[in-house]
Amino acid sequence: MSRTTDAPTELRPFRAAVPDEALADLQRRLESTRWPTRETVPDWSQGVRTDELRALVARWQKGYDWRRLEQQLNEHPQYLTVIDGVDIHVIHVRSKNRGALPLVLTHGWPGSFVDFLALIGPLTDPVAYGGDAADSFDVVIPSLPGFGFSAAPTSTGWNVARIARAWTELMRRLGYETWAAHGGDWGAAVTTELGVQRPEGLLGLHLSTPYAFPDPIPETLSPDERRAVEGLAHYAGPLGGSNHLQGTKPQTVGFALADSPVGQAAWIYEKYQSKTDNTGRAEEAIALDTMLDQISLAWLTDSAASSARIYWENRSATMAGPVLELPVAVTVFPRDIPRLPRTWVERAYPGLVHFTEAERGGHFAALEQPRILVDELRAGLRSLRG
Repeated sequence: MSRTTDAPTELRPFRAAVPDEALADLQRRLESTRWPTRETVPDWSQGVRTDELRALVARWQKGYDWRRLEQQLNEHPQYLTVIDGVDIHVIHVRSKNRGALPLVLTHGWPGSFVDFLALIGPLTDPVAYGGDAADSFDVVIPSLPGFGFSAAPTSTGWNVARIARAWTELMRRLGYETWAAHGGDWGAAVTTELGVQRPEGLLGLHLSTPYAFPDPIPETLSPDERRAVEGLAHYAGPLGGSNHLQGTKPQTVGFALADSPVGQAAWIYEKYQSKTDNTGRAEEAIALDTMLDQISLAWLTDSAASSARIYWENRSATMAGPVLELPVAVTVFPRDIPRLPRTWVERAYPGLVHFTEAERGGHFAALEQPRILVDELRAGLRSLRG
């Protein structure tokens, strides 16, 4: 897995191939785990529950197959390319249908390209999935700097604005003159920034995390607006421990997570439990092996610290987004935190071309409800097609 090149603009073919020794080392570390004392509450209020994490780790040891994910990933064209000094990993799948709309999909934390693997087929070949060829997309899935198979930046300054500029350059290198963008979580922050920069060729956006809080927040609020404010307080308070630590001391937690696969598992697993559409267990919303795909990728690429730094690089960011004049489509998922009302979305995006409140799903829409998200991308971006 080469991370350097003498031709900075070259797109170099890539295949995932983790050494057997790395998988053996993972198993040795799992076997020698030192477990903490049990929680003293009957719920998740102190963090991940011991029994649930032991079950996840047992699956990681006895039934999970990393090579399955590698095989699935390697079925798609992948590349590495150096942009602004950092080697970026990208999956690029062209549709066989004429007139396909190029679409860059950007993941967040603790996500990765895994978020979007289930979307590739329906987006590039909609007819095979019961759709219309007119809704075809060329799919571009880059890994954020410091995530997965993308290299970790060795200097500061990789905020969402810089990432957005890198994505513009990536789309140019792939040969696209016009294109659209989607994102959720940090991916939505990058996609929103693309809307701010509005590079030549960017037709419009789809967001599953709208950054549309007014600043300042009005004193008089509707019930939906009050729910959003209360959700933001919950997000920043009881759910905000990892965000605060990664925004202030990402390297400190990085040492612990780089040394303990069970620690890495707990760090990610808690997010899936607390921010998905479930009634108590993350597995109700996301398959256990899919969560282990994300956890294993973070572990095997040693990207806990480098991915956490996206919070540090953007530590002054808020949910109060800029006004975007270009076409914007938004899908709000009911168990997202915070869940924004249409009134604020319309105010932030005067070019709003599509708005839907989905029936199911939480913060990790692509993993939880891939069919709904595919339908929303088709409907939301349809007006951008020439």
